[in-house]
Amino acid sequence: MAKSSGKRFMKLAGMTASIAGKAAKNSLKHLSSDEEKRLQARSELMQDVGVQIAETLGEMKGAVMKVGQIASQYKDVFPPEVATALEKLQKDAPPMPYAQIRAQVERELNAPVAELFTEFEEAPFAAASIGQVHRAVLPSGQRVVVKVQYPDVDENCDSDLKQVRMALKIAGVLNMSKQLQEQLFHEIRQSLHDELDYIKEAHNLQVFGAFHADDDGLIIPKVIGSHSSRRILTLTEEMGETLTVAATWENAIKQKIAERLFHFSAGQLFGLYRMHCDPHPGNFAFRTDGSVVAYDFGGIRSYSHSEVQLFRRFAKHALKGDVTALEQDLIALDIRRDDEKVVPGEFYQKWLEIGLKPLSVKPYQEGAFDFGSSQTHHEAIAQMRTSLKYFGQFQPSATTMMLDRTISGQYWNLVNLGVVIDLSPLVAEYIDY
Repeated sequence: MAKSSGKRFMKLAGMTASIAGKAAKNSLKHLSSDEEKRLQARSELMQDVGVQIAETLGEMKGAVMKVGQIASQYKDVFPPEVATALEKLQKDAPPMPYAQIRAQVERELNAPVAELFTEFEEAPFAAASIGQVHRAVLPSGQRVVVKVQYPDVDENCDSDLKQVRMALKIAGVLNMSKQLQEQLFHEIRQSLHDELDYIKEAHNLQVFGAFHADDDGLIIPKVIGSHSSRRILTLTEEMGETLTVAATWENAIKQKIAERLFHFSAGQLFGLYRMHCDPHPGNFAFRTDGSVVAYDFGGIRSYSHSEVQLFRRFAKHALKGDVTALEQDLIALDIRRDDEKVVPGEFYQKWLEIGLKPLSVKPYQEGAFDFGSSQTHHEAIAQMRTSLKYFGQFQPSATTMMLDRTISGQYWNLVNLGVVIDLSPLVAEYIDY
């Protein structure tokens, strides 16, 4: 264990030193360059740094790779060049040898695999950054999936995070106040620790299972407690098709899926004050009757009553187009800096026009919205370019970081599903505007 920790440390420290060298060289080289040349050089440096971070983290299993994946999901926190490189870490990781997986299962559950299961598939059907998932059969004949955490991941978690943060800081990637950095990394650390604790995830599965018990067509696997521990999670096998397959189905089925994904996220936020914050398409499976199976309840964020009321108020003001009230909500959410600088009403109006169109709310969109040919993300990028002068007045917020990740993830799920749907009746179920 000490040996592997030492090796990881050397690898990460080497990456940090190399990035520090590149950053120093870049600033010396362009001391007397004009603004445009300096910006161009910074962009090239960021690209280079992003690739180096992604490659180093990609070679290393566990928490450090998970940090990279989380970083790639918070795109507003990192320069686009770095976020793009880190995004590659979202793809499936290569699996760990079965011998190590078997040893981990036997160590955690205190019995040989052959006694615990009548069948245990050696090849995983899913591998991720902190563990992999194997199909198996219990002695009772019940088909299950077994999520096995890689050895030593949790022990390396905090030191991995410190090293990645240091590398990003030295590269000048974290362009934000120390206090905000603290908040964001606290949020990332918290979500990492939560995902590494399968006992907590088992509890989440039970809570969310009970909450959605009467929601027709929303399926959450059940925990097999006898075959679960802090690092092993055994669940009933609930199968379905991938999002890519569901995208080929007829629109009526896709509409049912879209409604269930909407209720899944909005219902939790406004009804449970807790939310499944990892809407990666791999965390859902779909059936031809429009049912949705949800997996991976490690990344859960809880909200206070006052935070949820603030989200509701913000949504209400956005839907009504009340930009004065909206600005006050953004200040309360720590997104808009509380200063004397004026941001014109048209700035907010333009963002509302872009952001509310997919919800089919009047006057922004009449009737069903075609997610398959949505231009919303392109319009948002174009709008960012034209309104750069106001962006200094805004900052990432630790309160909304996981919520932003969930909303944008669900938007992309609907885009990739290619559904044509009018979401306004669903919006009205949650927001009275």
